[in-house]
Amino acid sequence: MSTEVITLLVILFALLFTSTPIAMALGLTSFVYLYYFTTIPLTQVVERLFNALNSFPLMAIPFFILAANIMTRGGISRRLTEFGNALVGQYRGGMAMTAVLACMFFAAVSGSSPATVIAVGTLMIPAMIRHGYSKQFSTGLIATSGSLGILIPPSIPLIVYGIATEQSIGDLFMAGIIPGAVAGVMLLGMAVWVSRRKNYGEHTGERLPKGTRRRALRDAILALLLPVIVLGGIYGGFFTPTEAAAMAVAYSLVVALLIYRELSLKDLGKVLLSSAKTSAMIMFIIANGILFTFVLAAERIPDQITTGIANMSLEPWQFLALVNILLLIVGCFMETSSAILILAPILLPIAMEMGVDPIHLGIIIVMNLEIGMITPPLGLNLFVASGLSGMSVLQVAKAAIPSAAALITALILVTYLPILSLALIR
Repeated sequence: MSTEVITLLVILFALLFTSTPIAMALGLTSFVYLYYFTTIPLTQVVERLFNALNSFPLMAIPFFILAANIMTRGGISRRLTEFGNALVGQYRGGMAMTAVLACMFFAAVSGSSPATVIAVGTLMIPAMIRHGYSKQFSTGLIATSGSLGILIPPSIPLIVYGIATEQSIGDLFMAGIIPGAVAGVMLLGMAVWVSRRKNYGEHTGERLPKGTRRRALRDAILALLLPVIVLGGIYGGFFTPTEAAAMAVAYSLVVALLIYRELSLKDLGKVLLSSAKTSAMIMFIIANGILFTFVLAAERIPDQITTGIANMSLEPWQFLALVNILLLIVGCFMETSSAILILAPILLPIAMEMGVDPIHLGIIIVMNLEIGMITPPLGLNLFVASGLSGMSVLQVAKAAIPSAAALITALILVTYLPILSLALIR
């Protein structure tokens, strides 16, 4: 390993361990490398940062963030929750199942894990506690189920992976549907098992009146149509993922402002400001992440890693197990978009050499980082759920262990059954 590479890694990890924001750590490390170890003019740093964001597909991210915030403020999450309750509310553990279903529904219209935790958790954590569920179980379940927001399409991390590896974002969205459903089913099964074991919730055995269920479906149908419009439009060739994201904003505005009328023009300014802040943060991370991948490529680090793993003569299943272990560890310490931008270009050539489909690899990466959203010290969903419940981050992490086990089970199934990722696109 060269002096340049050692210096690069030392600077990066030193910055990370001193709690430097991930975007700044990546940017400063790249800047030091370019200044001391290359003859590249520093003016190219600005140029590369700009070019990293000068991408039409990347524009889908701020649009999906805006759509998610509009739906959160516009009453859509409440209607999705009521629809979930109408489906399973009469069963033992029905409120826990409702929470998981509501997270799945909202994930299908938001593309963001923290947004899903906030939108559903604000309603469901107090409701579950009122119905006899423990605060720990309720909070841990919402924190974990909310992570489905980055797997079930539309998904911001899948967009980032598609851009980083030049894969079809439409195919990635379609590939995420079945794995997202598998993860959701695992969480539903875990919720029922824990509810029966702990005697949580009521068990009426009586279905809600047909009129109530019909009304819940009618109220939620406009929200449930959004993923159909987005995915149908992309895969039907009517518009690109970026145009689909813009359509999602327009659709959610019409529904929230004119139909549900729970979002006012006064509220819209706050929504736009919040969305702009979130988008700027993510875009800054992506720009610095792409700059750092340029540095890695300049030092031929991906090629060296590829050669090293190839020399290990691993079987494909062993390679995938190694990838899962690596990503589960990385997910504990690194933000999702940064991890994808750094690791995807390294892992993709090795995976293709071993016959692993690049779309399947993308789903595996996102599922691993999905689990990283609920693992300390940097699991973002832990902090969001902690703020909603008043529990400490470590208490939320402990409460999420059973749910995390369900997600790991789903990860293993998706890893070694590629058909779950590829059935809808091959």
